[in-house]
Amino acid sequence: MTAAALGAYIVFEDEAGFSMTPSRARTWGRRGHTPVVRVRGRSWRRWSIAAMCCYKPGETSRLIYRPRRHRKHKGKGRDSFAWRDYRDLVVRAHIQLQAPIVLIWDILNTHRAAGMRKYAAAHDWLTIIQLPSYAPDLNPVESVWSLLRRGPLANIAFTDDDHLERTLRRGLRHIQLRPDLIDGCLTGAGFTLTDEETSPREIRARSCEPLRLRRQMEHSSTAGGGE
Repeated sequence: MTAAALGAYIVFEDEAGFSMTPSRARTWGRRGHTPVVRVRGRSWRRWSIAAMCCYKPGETSRLIYRPRRHRKHKGKGRDSFAWRDYRDLVVRAHIQLQAPIVLIWDILNTHRAAGMRKYAAAHDWLTIIQLPSYAPDLNPVESVWSLLRRGPLANIAFTDDDHLERTLRRGLRHIQLRPDLIDGCLTGAGFTLTDEETSPREIRARSCEPLRLRRQMEHSSTAGGGE
């Protein structure tokens, strides 16, 4: 069954981390004077965002996200999203979208946890599809991170982690209010929406086309360099 046959949203998910060290981007400056932005030293104060780009033909594209603040503790590593956090995010998306979900994400170990698989098997409104290994170019959410790093997060000297949080939320809210940006993220990944029903075999073949093309280009480059 395809998303069109199920009346489902196609939902891409990804997560990324953001620290107080700002992203560098082009900016304006006097000729001959390199702009300098002074920032604090390295900091463990960090936020992670799990986000979903939600698409359905005839419906407004949506961005749903959940932030998590990391706190550094002596002798302990950073906090991270557990499979229950992802489950709760998917449930939240299901409630907001009020439709079945075809969830597409990478092969992160937490995504493939036994609890997550068991939950998906017990709920017919949720279908999970794994992306191929090392294929971030197939996930539209990667473009959301790019929009943040090249936009509101670029060249900013954050005063504290609250400043970072406010900037992240403001940037994500701006994207939420711009469905055209969310649609552009889908286009950037090489996908288009259609109401036509497609067999699972055709879906898998189409989703692997960009990956096959990249591998062919890498093979050609390697062959050329050896001559």
